Amino acid sequence: MPGTVGRVPTSPTPAPGPAGVEPEATAVPAHPWADTPLGPQQGWDVTIRVLVDVILSCPVPMALHYGDDFVLLYNQAYAEVIGDRHPDAMGRPAPEVYADLWHAPGVGEVIERAYRYGESFLQKESVLPVHQQGTGEHTVFTRGHSPVRDSTGRIVGVLTVAAQTSQLTQQLQSLSDFAAALSGTLTLDDVARVTLRYALHSFDADQVSFAVDDGPAWRLVRRIRGELLDEADERLPPLWRPVPPDTTAPVVVGARSGVPFFAGDGQPLRDTAVDRHDQKIRSLAALPLRSSVIRGGLAVGYQAPHGWTAAERALLAASAELVGQAAERARRFETQHGTAQLLQRSMLPEQLPALPRLRIAARYDPGVDGNAAGGDFYDAFLLPSGDLGVVLGDVAGHDVQAAARMGQVRAALRALALTDPRPDAVLAGLDRLVASLGTETGTHELFVTVAFGVVDADRGEITLASAGHPPPLIRRTGPDGVATADFVELPTGAPLGLGCRPPTATVPFAPGDTLLLYSDGVVERRRQSLTAGLAGLAAAVAGAASGDPRALCAVATGAVPGATEDDVAVLAVEHALKPSRSAGMEMPAEPTAPSRVRHWMTAQLAEWQVPEAVIGAAVLCTSELTTNALLHAGTAARVEIDLSPERLLVSVADSGTRGTVTRAQTDTLSSRGRGLGLIEQLSDAWGTDPTVRGSTVWFEILLPPT
Repeated sequence: MPGTVGRVPTSPTPAPGPAGVEPEATAVPAHPWADTPLGPQQGWDVTIRVLVDVILSCPVPMALHYGDDFVLLYNQAYAEVIGDRHPDAMGRPAPEVYADLWHAPGVGEVIERAYRYGESFLQKESVLPVHQQGTGEHTVFTRGHSPVRDSTGRIVGVLTVAAQTSQLTQQLQSLSDFAAALSGTLTLDDVARVTLRYALHSFDADQVSFAVDDGPAWRLVRRIRGELLDEADERLPPLWRPVPPDTTAPVVVGARSGVPFFAGDGQPLRDTAVDRHDQKIRSLAALPLRSSVIRGGLAVGYQAPHGWTAAERALLAASAELVGQAAERARRFETQHGTAQLLQRSMLPEQLPALPRLRIAARYDPGVDGNAAGGDFYDAFLLPSGDLGVVLGDVAGHDVQAAARMGQVRAALRALALTDPRPDAVLAGLDRLVASLGTETGTHELFVTVAFGVVDADRGEITLASAGHPPPLIRRTGPDGVATADFVELPTGAPLGLGCRPPTATVPFAPGDTLLLYSDGVVERRRQSLTAGLAGLAAAVAGAASGDPRALCAVATGAVPGATEDDVAVLAVEHALKPSRSAGMEMPAEPTAPSRVRHWMTAQLAEWQVPEAVIGAAVLCTSELTTNALLHAGTAARVEIDLSPERLLVSVADSGTRGTVTRAQTDTLSSRGRGLGLIEQLSDAWGTDPTVRGSTVWFEILLPPT
């Protein structure tokens, strides 16, 4: 709600007043703020504390209207503007201070609108309805009113700036907008994007750089004035450049030492310039980020001499502190996110069985915000009889405890299946395990559903059993080439732990058929019936271009429109008409790697007598994916190709965690965005799948009938 006051505990040191101001301005730290909505200074939100420092050190008239009562806090320059209302106005509600003027046009209504609706407002050459001290004339100022947000993004007040230079007014007015934008960032990539965009625009700079400590080395990203960036570039991860730890770049030197650097004229980047843009920089300001968790720096440069005024230095310092707080939150989020994802993925099979007649693929997408480990799981493994065991289950919860229980259930299921693979016997044993876990933890809230099946490729059949899980789906292709998708008529038993004794069902599984197991996150949506979700899934699977498992997993996860907060897990098994041919290549993290992959792939597909048109499209798409992996993951990758009589499947698996592939329209101006659009145009299906230590990007091209 607008106006809600949020406080973050900070250092008990009071906010100091600026040096060299008149005695009236020292009333700010001495005022009894504990009796106002602001509360004692040691409890002020970090954003408010930074903003107060900026206000007090700025020579331009600035005032903060805080809280629902619009309590006033201002600097000496603003005190001179309001005349004889100072010093009694300090710490008092603005409607009381301006009781005779508050309801006049352009006074109170503007501040109330900015506060209630979060709208910034600029009043150009407006007349302040007050008299300066010692004069009887009205003062003309350009005034900017901007909502002030705390570190959580909530509106807690309105900043009013009265200045004679519109550029400085806009810079100060955008400070709170910058803080709000940073409050919504999750990763260092997000922080870099917001910081570069804000600093380049707000300071009207020619170049902005952002550097962070990345272990033994540093990494740096920059933006140049006039650099053409389209929507795809904005969504893609920034292109970080590695920097050696002993570099003399001012932004890194300042970050290491904690001392700001200002150069009014010269060649500050002469020794570390990487191109003509760095060589043209004549004035530069580099400030360290104020953070106890991460070291970093922010640099702003101009191609002409530039005098760094006290107001600019204060604004830069405030901006660097906001960036430091955001970078600290992002580093903690990335650490927690990486731990949760590694825990989740390490409990899933790192590799699925590779069989000549059965093709297997799986996909897992975490729900909520991706920062928590979930309880969905899948598995596929060979049984002593030579049959294939497949399972997909769901343990309720989105925390580490749910992931731990999931690991227990998955391990126990495989152990039971290797002893007695009958699906009903396996689920009965799991039922006893879950009941025991519930008794051990003293809770009856364990909710576990599982679908387990045994695939017998020799007989062409599947035996299935379900403990409260959504019904399995089988896609079949008729003699006329028309595909259908039908749910298996399988009696659904109770969830595990409730005395589950599920019956089994054996159904045909002929060559060309594909089995699909899925979690309820695939078909359940708010304000939509489960029947509609199941119907949408069946229709999407039947309408897929092929029965390839990887493509069907991608089709299934996007079959039902609408967002879901639940985890999404899918496992698909195809009974192949004919065995496929496969090959793979390890791609090193070197600039020449994409070229080597292109030559290897062209030769391999030509040897397999793949049509030339398919080879050209596949090589072009693979080149884009390998380049993307090299740029955004920065690690070695593995390229795999799988050729069946129906389709060509290519996948590129990296071991990095920095970037994700983003879809883009083909008419964008970015070569990277256009490349991803070409994959969408040249392939029949494509997608991304998370792996234990990175991500896999794949595409499929259907082959013309021979």
